[in-house]
Amino acid sequence: MIIKILGGGCPNCKKLHENTEEALKELHMEATIEEVKDIDQIIDYGVMKTPALVVDEKVKSSGRVLSTAEIKQLLVS
Repeated sequence: MIIKILGGGCPNCKKLHENTEEALKELHMEATIEEVKDIDQIIDYGVMKTPALVVDEKVKSSGRVLSTAEIKQLLVS
């Protein structure tokens, strides 16, 4: 599984990254987490508000910081 955090490295982007790591840990799952900071790449995903969460090339959320529980729910569904 490849998870991408789209955003310029703002505090919200960092919090989404932390929550994603925690969700993976709680679910005992492994994944590669990549940060995408290039605005052109972010726009290619159709994302206009960051932070955004992309799981296996599918945008799951944008414009808000998901909680650990919300991320867990996305990962198991």
